[in-house]
Amino acid sequence: MMYRAFDAQSDFAQQTRNWGRMLNQVVSPWAGTPFRDQANWWSAGARMMMRAGLTFARPDYGIHSVTVGNREVPVIEEAVVATPFATLLRFRKDIASPQPKVLVLAPLSGHFATLLRGTVRTLLADHDVYITDWHNARDVPLSEGEFGFDDYVDHVVRFLETMGEGSHLVAVCQPAVQALAASAVMAHTKNPAQPRSMTLMAGPVDCRISPTSVNELATSKPIEWFEKNLIATVSDRHKGAGRRVYPGYMQVSAFVAMNAQRHSQAHQDLFWHYVSGDADKARAVESFYDEYFAVLDLTAEFYLETVKTVFQDYTLARNALTYRGESIDMRAIQRTALMTVEGERDDICAVGQTMAAHDLCASLPPHMRSHHLQAGVGHYGVFSGRKWEAQTYPLVRNFIQSHA
Repeated sequence: MMYRAFDAQSDFAQQTRNWGRMLNQVVSPWAGTPFRDQANWWSAGARMMMRAGLTFARPDYGIHSVTVGNREVPVIEEAVVATPFATLLRFRKDIASPQPKVLVLAPLSGHFATLLRGTVRTLLADHDVYITDWHNARDVPLSEGEFGFDDYVDHVVRFLETMGEGSHLVAVCQPAVQALAASAVMAHTKNPAQPRSMTLMAGPVDCRISPTSVNELATSKPIEWFEKNLIATVSDRHKGAGRRVYPGYMQVSAFVAMNAQRHSQAHQDLFWHYVSGDADKARAVESFYDEYFAVLDLTAEFYLETVKTVFQDYTLARNALTYRGESIDMRAIQRTALMTVEGERDDICAVGQTMAAHDLCASLPPHMRSHHLQAGVGHYGVFSGRKWEAQTYPLVRNFIQSHA
């Protein structure tokens, strides 16, 4: 019933967008007349209507070229291997000199991996970049089976094996946990494809440290509450009909609620940008929310296992993580160098939570470790924006190259 109700709401949002387009077509011709002020108001309202609701298809990465050295090089998206739940996507460049291979682990938390396009674009100048391009669970047929915590780890291992020896991991937010797990699994099995380095950026390794509102929510209810109240069954109109999921719209709603005033103000500003004709400022707000309101569903088993394992039982933080029923010890990681990055103002993953990975990876010598606290940034500023490009990225680049 929950999913059907949301489908009905989505249908209404689509109608609202249609009405907005019709209204905009009617008032646009009046923009150059003596009635332009009134036309601008009506047009602004119509364009706001055109943005109603969420979208459920992956946006484009939009990375068509990158500057390498002193020349502009075309970038081609290449699907290297695909499973029902994800694609290993490569941003291929035609250059003569090989670059370090980097697998960017995108969070599976209600947004598409395209949320990291800025991270990828920055990395591309100096690296051969791949990314975990997650699929919307509501579009995966039930016959394809389940996808849980261990399945994410499986994907990391398989993708690293596909990329070959000498690769590096860059995990953004949530998958810092799976990056550690996969590295430990590959160390235990002496897998030759275990990564040369892993960079964990704003990841919830130990949520007992300076708990945020996100952490407190996870511990305020038993896991049964999350299953009863936040899990829905995909309706018959979608390919994944019958699959139990944590809907992306719930995750985005929770994020919006955390900063409701800021998001409300942003949309008020967008309306006035439309009215005043400030196209550049309007485009900047549009671009952010086009991505932010593009959502995907998570499988119920992955969501519940993550909440239980990472945020309630602190299994990784206690070095008690298991994989396929077997214990995995983070101290087995001896060949994979570790860098952690945190943001001074991060209100999602607090300072200290990611750095805790160094205590877990106790077998690594000092020269294989690095930590960076980026001043003046929140969660998203750790891996995107000007300070990421100018201050954090050069350190990440140098760390990868020193262990290549």
